[in-house]
Amino acid sequence: MKQNFNRLSAWLGAVLAATWAMPFGQAQVQVTDNVVVVVDASGSMGARMGGSTRMSVAKDALKQVLEQIPDTTHVGILVFPRGNWVYPLGPRKESMLAGAIDSIQSGGATPLGDYMKRGADALLKARRKQFGYGTYRLLVVTDGEANDREKVEAFTPDIISRGITIDCIGVEMASRHTLATKVHSYRNANDPESLRQAISEVFAEVASGDAGPGGENAFELIADLPEATASAMLKSLSTSGNQPIGEAPVMRSVESPLPQPTPSQPGGPTSAPPDGGVFETVLGMLCMALCVLGVPGLVIYAIVKRSKK
Repeated sequence: MKQNFNRLSAWLGAVLAATWAMPFGQAQVQVTDNVVVVVDASGSMGARMGGSTRMSVAKDALKQVLEQIPDTTHVGILVFPRGNWVYPLGPRKESMLAGAIDSIQSGGATPLGDYMKRGADALLKARRKQFGYGTYRLLVVTDGEANDREKVEAFTPDIISRGITIDCIGVEMASRHTLATKVHSYRNANDPESLRQAISEVFAEVASGDAGPGGENAFELIADLPEATASAMLKSLSTSGNQPIGEAPVMRSVESPLPQPTPSQPGGPTSAPPDGGVFETVLGMLCMALCVLGVPGLVIYAIVKRSKK
């Protein structure tokens, strides 16, 4: 057993030595803010609002605001009940975005819960690709209550618990939407200007958001590491909580579980697994612990060590 632990110590020493000996380069990590706009295009959005319709006013307001957002903000537009993704979540391309918004047509019911889930799932997928960094918001623009209230009730707290900000704008609603007391922000919009202002305020908040769970300083700590190394470290620290809405997070597990003891003879005592099996298992567990718990300290230590040379 002592020999095994000596082997293990030597292996850990080699890992640290390899870390310090790596060729240091600039890690390129793109961090974006991400907003999915869930647009109600149900039949009631065809009602008159000022000299136009609610739907036309909403489309004009979206185009005016979205043409001013920075390149670091990715946007997606999800339309219910029958439009689905008119603009998938991604970088803003003005000509395509304007055409996508103009294509929205009103008509149908209000399956808000289903579409909140679709929008949130897209944000979680984007967060997984960015290793947890960036900001993530779901903006709901609606003029009526949902036809699937039970899904709204179930999905809303789940979305919020994943770290996604939910904003809701109620368009010419006689009373506050039921989401008003359940989401991060609620705004009333009873005329074209107030609707444009409400959408503008949400995107202004996006621009002032933080860089993610570790903040910008976390990137400074790994700025001099090779890109592949930095990406692997970030990924190992941010793989929980990104499962689709309604699904429980999957816990990490060691790829090679502890070997089960096998009877030496029927009804007889069990025998211990061979030393090699124990060593490999302990090694795997330590690797996992290093990835999950020890990486930040290792990165800082390596950088300090490097800077002193």
